[in-house]
Amino acid sequence: MEESLQKEQFSIAYLRAVATVANYSVDDQTVDDDSVDVTIKGSRQQGTVQKSPRLDVQLKCTSTDTGQGDELSFRLSRKNYDDLRDPHLHVPRILVVLCVPPSLGDWLDETPEQTVLRRVAYWRSLRGEPAIATDRRVLHLPRTNRFCVNALRDIMTRIGDGAWE
Repeated sequence: MEESLQKEQFSIAYLRAVATVANYSVDDQTVDDDSVDVTIKGSRQQGTVQKSPRLDVQLKCTSTDTGQGDELSFRLSRKNYDDLRDPHLHVPRILVVLCVPPSLGDWLDETPEQTVLRRVAYWRSLRGEPAIATDRRVLHLPRTNRFCVNALRDIMTRIGDGAWE
């Protein structure tokens, strides 16, 4: 399998692990022509204004992040950027970028006591961002925006409460 496909599959596994622990289900998209890889869904009991909150996610994975600085810089294609920045979407969308070690053998560590997925993912909403004229845009994802169980719960609560951007 090509490394790009391995990164894609690993990022899906990572997102599924986070969503499962946060008590959400995940639907894979069979065709990604709209820059949506997965949809995270809450139950009918979740949400005060809007029941059954949903979140569309574009997943990316990089092995070039050094982990230094306050932000992760990531180059995104204009097509993905435009699909994610549209302010008129019914279901909110975010970009999630998973950072993995450079060596494939370091992505996963298994012992009899635990299985560890390495390293960390960051998220960012691009809703309402300005149009660009270039083929790619360098995005800056704050390292404070870790995509983790608590962050996902917070995002889904905001969507369910009708308070998402």
